[in-house]
Amino acid sequence: MKTRKLGNTGLDVSEVGFGAWQLGNTRDWSAMSQDDAIHLVHRALDLGCQFFDTAPNYGGGASQQVLGKALRRARDRVVLNTKFGHHADGTDFSPKRLRSSVEASLQALQTDHLDGVLLHNPPFEYLNGGHPIYQEFDQLKDEGKIRYYGASVDSSREMLEAIRTTKSQVLEVLFNAFHQETAAAFSEAQAQGLGLVIKVPLDSGWLSGKYHAASSFEGIRTRWSKDVIARRAELIDRLQFITEDGSSMTQAALRFILGFPQVSTVIPGPRNEAQLLENLSASDQPMPEEVFKRVFAFWKQHLKENPLPW
Repeated sequence: MKTRKLGNTGLDVSEVGFGAWQLGNTRDWSAMSQDDAIHLVHRALDLGCQFFDTAPNYGGGASQQVLGKALRRARDRVVLNTKFGHHADGTDFSPKRLRSSVEASLQALQTDHLDGVLLHNPPFEYLNGGHPIYQEFDQLKDEGKIRYYGASVDSSREMLEAIRTTKSQVLEVLFNAFHQETAAAFSEAQAQGLGLVIKVPLDSGWLSGKYHAASSFEGIRTRWSKDVIARRAELIDRLQFITEDGSSMTQAALRFILGFPQVSTVIPGPRNEAQLLENLSASDQPMPEEVFKRVFAFWKQHLKENPLPW
């Protein structure tokens, strides 16, 4: 597994990380057993994956607890990234809640420090460095409870606000072959020393190639209308050229993202060992340059002016 710098944090991270939303999540997926979840995390570690991303509300708190149990003997080998704002009991971004949220995450993850805490898709005003939340972040950093802070966001406008007005060191960003708008801020993020963590890299499963026009969905994926499903299926058909070199759709989708040197790590969320192995294999080789350029041209032609809803 290749590694990259996580911006100016001083940390190195595996190119392919582990998104842990699915661990213990019975609302959006059929839940894996705790033993299976711990085994999956251990396999990821064995294969060189050492960046793990979670949040207090993932699985109603179960995600952090599973990671805490799985990683307690490997804490010095991993980078633990969690979030603030969406909690098991609801949404609360108030500065007074930050410390208790961090303390709860420390307990659940069975560690004395968190590598990172990110604002979890906050209201835009929270991305301005004048907001009092950053005084709390700086205090927690001074105390050694967190190593870095930042935000998880979905647009270049949000990215630029955080880059230009805060002391954030890491941004978690929505980006994939279907959603490339955020790349407009990648170079400025790199110039200012921010690490970029890429979320939703497989477009919630579509870029794994497993869905089609007749697919049906449960849980959070019921947000897609019939028209949106039909359009996504048509776009997947048009994007098949990314597999012409023998790559799977998943490998190619992740390699496209890793083709951006500003990216530190990408965090697909495996639900089983086969998915984990396929995700991590994306680090084995780069996407051919001509294919990389075609994926950008594809987005520019079909999606830039008419983006898909998440």
